[in-house]
Amino acid sequence: MAHNEYIHTPSLANVVAIWNPTSEVAELVENYAPVHLTLHAIEWQIFGPDVRGYHWVNVLLHAWAATLLALLFRRSGIAGWPAALGATFFLLHPANVEAIAWISQLKSSAALVLALGAILLHPRRPAIALILFALGLLAKPFAASALVVVALFDWLRRGAAGPDASAPRSADSPTSSAGWLLAWCAVVVVFAAAEALAFALSAGLAPPLYPDPLIRGLMIFSVALRYAVMAVSGMGLSTFHEPPPVTGFADPWLLGGGLLLLLLGWRVVVCLRARSPEAVYWLWGAAGFAPLSGIVALPYPMADRYLYFILPGLIGAVLLAGQEWWPKLENRLGKKSKVALARAGLMICALALLCTLGFKSHHRASVFYSAESLMADAELNYPNGAAANTRKATRAARRGDTQAALAHLRSAHARGYNRVDHLLQDAAYGSMQSDPDFIAIKNAMARDWISRLGDLPSPSHYTARALAQAHVALDDLEQAARVLESAARRPGPIAAALEEDAETLRGELSFRRRIEAKKAERGQIND
Repeated sequence: MAHNEYIHTPSLANVVAIWNPTSEVAELVENYAPVHLTLHAIEWQIFGPDVRGYHWVNVLLHAWAATLLALLFRRSGIAGWPAALGATFFLLHPANVEAIAWISQLKSSAALVLALGAILLHPRRPAIALILFALGLLAKPFAASALVVVALFDWLRRGAAGPDASAPRSADSPTSSAGWLLAWCAVVVVFAAAEALAFALSAGLAPPLYPDPLIRGLMIFSVALRYAVMAVSGMGLSTFHEPPPVTGFADPWLLGGGLLLLLLGWRVVVCLRARSPEAVYWLWGAAGFAPLSGIVALPYPMADRYLYFILPGLIGAVLLAGQEWWPKLENRLGKKSKVALARAGLMICALALLCTLGFKSHHRASVFYSAESLMADAELNYPNGAAANTRKATRAARRGDTQAALAHLRSAHARGYNRVDHLLQDAAYGSMQSDPDFIAIKNAMARDWISRLGDLPSPSHYTARALAQAHVALDDLEQAARVLESAARRPGPIAAALEEDAETLRGELSFRRRIEAKKAERGQIND
């Protein structure tokens, strides 16, 4: 945000760029999220560079999301206390700290608030719900899971077995409901087309963590189990997740994830046959997980913040399942004194769990204090990952251990790290810039960038800057200057900066030519 000129100046050109899926703004945020950026632009006009206001907005939106979730739980037939406890579980869950503490994750809390509002209003105010749903998608694509929820709740209402069976017939008749659902689907299709354009612009620099399609497919089960552990216990959290790839069909994460998905699939079938709203929540969680399961090749297929759209479904499903099984347990206990004792014990356990989650969230918030603390957390949780190896390489370079630094950089590169710009700019590598092995690593990363981005006919300003850095790493200053000059001729917020960079490179080239000319003159005199 501090360097995004599009949100600093609310000009018509910047507003148009924010809402244009083919502009370089989408490349900056790696998604088509105009509502997200519009909200940030409004915040910037109010708070400027003072970060406190942004944090307050995120916290308040998160609390609002938890409140709406409690209302939805109640509408789904969940009793008052369980609904309140479930919403509080979501409010205090440490996995959600990333979605709230990270200012740029305003898109997560805003999208969930809009999606929950759309789900709650759909039975009675379908037009307003459709608008909220569209705005939610334009804040973050994960709001699309609301379509699954609304469609299933409509199906339950038509069978008179789910929530809102008493909703006004004007909004709940089969014909009207189908029409509104088609409108929701049309919104998703239009958004998906825009998002595909935006994703194509931003997917060039970072390679996927698991390039092998087979490994990526097997990792679906492994990642599912890891998310389940995170959701239940709040353990296994990290700023940058780099779970090791599945090593074979006997991998415990693969087997455990497969068993978990089979059990959940069985439970969903049972609940669908019974037309129970529990099925809606299980499928809500599945819809939140599906885009992150490995279907789409991503540099980081796991993240704490991705649970933000999975947890509501899991919590609601568990609450409804518990509400079904609890009376059976009470019947087995028989005596009222035993039932009262069991209820008290359950409440104590629930409150203890919430206190534990609150403590973990408070402790986790300190991780997001600085870039250094972010990377330190990633190194702590994945000591062999790319983030850990880059930190180890930097420390080794600072203490003069060139060979250790090179070894860690090679390991990071093997894990997908290709930030040649960091190698050029980090002062820790200053003494290594002339080392042949360091140059080889730099060149390999630079060629990777050029192979991904070099064929673009009209690269955006930010892509052009990345390409220029790659050419600089290869010492091809002439081509770097040409890339910058070509991009600078197109309008944009950093056109002047690109022109200045190009002039700097031209100055360096001119200086080199003068040196070469003097060397040639001296050679002729000596002859």
